[in-house]
Amino acid sequence: MIKYAAAIDQGTTGTRCMIFGRDGRVVSAEYAEHRQIYPQPGWVEHDAMEIWTNTRRVVTAALAKAEVRPEEIAGVGITNQRETTLVWDKTTGQPLYNAIVWQCTRTLPICQQIIDDGLEDIFRAKTGLPIATYFSGPKIKWLLDNVPAVREKAEAGEALFGNMDTWLIWNLAGGAGTAEGAHVTDPTNASRTMLMNLETLDWDDELLEILGVPCSMLPAIRPSSDKTGYGYTRPTGAFGDQVPVCGDLGDQQAALFGQACYGVGEAKNTYGTGCFMLLNTGEQIVPSESGLLTTVAYSLEQEQAIYALEGSIAITGAAVQWLRDNLGIIRNAAETQSIAQSVADTGGCYFVPAFSGLFAPYWDMYARGVIVGLTRYTNKAHIVRATLESIAYQTRDVMEAMRVDSGIEFTTLKVDGGATVNDFLMQLQADILGVPVVRPTINETTALGAAYAAGLATGLWSGLDDLKRNWGVDRTFEPAWEEKRRTKGYAGWKKAVARTRDWVEK
Repeated sequence: MIKYAAAIDQGTTGTRCMIFGRDGRVVSAEYAEHRQIYPQPGWVEHDAMEIWTNTRRVVTAALAKAEVRPEEIAGVGITNQRETTLVWDKTTGQPLYNAIVWQCTRTLPICQQIIDDGLEDIFRAKTGLPIATYFSGPKIKWLLDNVPAVREKAEAGEALFGNMDTWLIWNLAGGAGTAEGAHVTDPTNASRTMLMNLETLDWDDELLEILGVPCSMLPAIRPSSDKTGYGYTRPTGAFGDQVPVCGDLGDQQAALFGQACYGVGEAKNTYGTGCFMLLNTGEQIVPSESGLLTTVAYSLEQEQAIYALEGSIAITGAAVQWLRDNLGIIRNAAETQSIAQSVADTGGCYFVPAFSGLFAPYWDMYARGVIVGLTRYTNKAHIVRATLESIAYQTRDVMEAMRVDSGIEFTTLKVDGGATVNDFLMQLQADILGVPVVRPTINETTALGAAYAAGLATGLWSGLDDLKRNWGVDRTFEPAWEEKRRTKGYAGWKKAVARTRDWVEK
């Protein structure tokens, strides 16, 4: 009997497999972290084979922990770190280079050349995206231009490109020497490449020509929830049987889906390595005038795609990780709450973690991180608190831009992701925004959204109304700051952001 949906959540810092019941509750979960590779300043890479090995391991462990049999799983949904770019040999299945992570800034010269050539408006009109190192298209070009094996295999039709969703599906449902059908993606991921046309939901020949990317490298684009489009897991693989792979959503769109934001004007904010706010705009493609992205929210079988406005922030949870791994001033993320609460404020200190430049709403590839307002009074606790405040202030930057673009005044903000367990951060977020922050009962909404996509395709859930009934409130954080404090704090933040701008010379 079919009882469950499985999700593989392949994130920037690790990979998780989660099994969900019909009520949306977690039945089982397993997680494995992978290495962050920094070959030189500004470069970030992942070992794709390590990620695939970890994926097999967490799937096996999650199934065993809950004693779930393959025949009880309705389907598998994939959600993934978007924009991270991989090219591999379709015959051997071996990566031709490490995966280039979305945070990596090595493509800055390529992006600047596109801007200098006056082509930015073409990309913006067709893809809803600005020219930035964030996206996959320039990363593919960098690989073609700098890795001889990639160019050679691409010209021979033997190279395959994919974001991490495509890589996992290809290995789960096919692998080396298998049918082309396993080389697939969905519109939410394809919309982050700078190569897909938002209106046609297909690869755009003009954009491919500009970046010099052969169409033969690209996966087929299928709906985010698709019963037959992705194939079945191999009987000899981690699932131990042929389980349909029938859901695929980029991580932030998956969180929107898992938060049941199916109506126009509904929004969520996800706190992970970065921070990402999405606002459902329905079937309407809404161009942004305020530094946001226009993107695909999700697409269901036989239905029109649903679009969203997105504010993407590169470094939020990663700034906490930086405190731990680079500075060594915390042992783990959990202790930031007690350390930050040990001081009444930041002592006038602001931390703008523009390690990969500034994303929304500024889109400054040349910005770099700063800590400002330091005095002899400043101690570790002030810097830790400033790090948490930076997460909340960056979110306010995005919310202000969304108000302008959409005309919507936010009355609440749904939140999800690992950092939402930090009650102090969530209260800070409400205080800095001036609107209530609502945390759901099920926090891992990214994986849940992928499971929902798979379960919808196979009938575990009957429709969106079925999914809405699973959503519930864990806690609402009400704003406590006076408006004067809120206004003064945000003014200081904007002043600090100005200090980061154009740090790297063009």
